[in-house]
Amino acid sequence: MASPDDTLGAAPAAPATGLTAAVREVGKAGRYLGQALRLMVGLPDYDNYLTHMEATHPGVAPMSYEAFFRERQAARYGVGRGSCC
Repeated sequence: MASPDDTLGAAPAAPATGLTAAVREVGKAGRYLGQALRLMVGLPDYDNYLTHMEATHPGVAPMSYEAFFRERQAARYGVGRGSCC
């Protein structure tokens, strides 16, 4: 049975070579590791915020990095909320 791509005359995509796929996976792992380390030490991920804003709120201007950082610090440390101790 022919796939829809075969009926259009398009050649199926060639699989990535082993080395290319490995390099791509190492790069992806590095990005995840960097994101995890930033989250562990409490650094907000501004690039993910910008990607989210562009994808889900296209008409809204994103915060500047400084405003984003201040907002994330306030959320993390509970600025403006009473504490129990």
